[in-house]
Amino acid sequence: MLNKLDDFPIHQTPEPIAVPSTSDRNVYDRTWFNGYTADGAYYFGIGIAIYPHRQILDCAFSVVERGGRQHCFYGSRRAPLERTEMQVGPFRLEVIEPMLRTRVVLDDNATGLSCDLTFSARSAAIQEARQTLWSGDRRAMDSTRFDQFGRWHGVVRHPDGEIKIDDHTCYGTKDRSWGVRNVGERDVGGVPMPPPSVFFLWAPLVWDDHISHAIFFDGTQGEALVREGITAPLYRSEAEIPGVVDGLDRRMATARHRVKYVPNTRLAQSAEIDLVDIDGHTSTIALDPILKFQMKGLGYGHQQWGQGMWKGELEIGGESFDPVTLDPLARENVHVQQVVRARQGDRTGIGVLEQLCFGPYRPSGFSEFLDGAKG
Repeated sequence: MLNKLDDFPIHQTPEPIAVPSTSDRNVYDRTWFNGYTADGAYYFGIGIAIYPHRQILDCAFSVVERGGRQHCFYGSRRAPLERTEMQVGPFRLEVIEPMLRTRVVLDDNATGLSCDLTFSARSAAIQEARQTLWSGDRRAMDSTRFDQFGRWHGVVRHPDGEIKIDDHTCYGTKDRSWGVRNVGERDVGGVPMPPPSVFFLWAPLVWDDHISHAIFFDGTQGEALVREGITAPLYRSEAEIPGVVDGLDRRMATARHRVKYVPNTRLAQSAEIDLVDIDGHTSTIALDPILKFQMKGLGYGHQQWGQGMWKGELEIGGESFDPVTLDPLARENVHVQQVVRARQGDRTGIGVLEQLCFGPYRPSGFSEFLDGAKG
């Protein structure tokens, strides 16, 4: 079970690197990115993950332009033993310089979607608090995540045209996470379990000289399961970043959220986030969505290309759809990210608001698994 990484002094257990420390079938290790412009002209998302006990490596790339269709590429293969081999058919991820620069390439393929993109960091790595959620006496999720803010340069080609990606105008977030979470086909056998309920918000925002970030997992009554607010410096270039971490991230005492929904949906029409510092001072950020991206384009909740599902030794697929025509309360369409304009007093910023809400959620008046907001 040895691979190239075993030649480095990085082991956390007596086992080789290829052997996870847990036997949970849902162990995973994932790299994820987004990219967008301040005017909401386009948004793209990227994901690749390995599921060691499922022996699967899968990936996805998806892009949408304002007023256009969302185009999606999906790929899946038997996982290689070498963890540095991050390639699925025409898709590959290259770590050019760890924590600073990454290249994502999707070569020409039958889906008509391709790209050659390079991400350059503008922040140090920012570790979120460990996210542990329970389903009865079993951990449904137990993950560590870090984020970096940066920019993109390159090109995206899709069936309806081409987008030149300029690093002066294209913002992006890198999201690395690993641990255990529900992926792949649902477990069968034993006592039938109801569908899991979840309320999740994730809001990485870019300002002139800093970033702010907020993460929320709530229970069905609105109780805080995970609640975190962070601010950190934004550097002009990767050359100015002093190290993997800079020690300058500022952790809030807590954070709060308020979401106003589009009637008859679970889609945010607007939102406010409060960052409450350790002295009790509250800063309120108002968010106004300008472009919607369906997360099923990256496999989240996708009925055919869901993450961690066995598709064969090597399979690729794709689709295009008009986001406007989708049923917003269909299970696969509830999970979204929206590009948002941000306001905090006289300051303005840009970023994304990711939201997912399945099941009853008392603060929003949701009483069923997928009922919509009252008009």
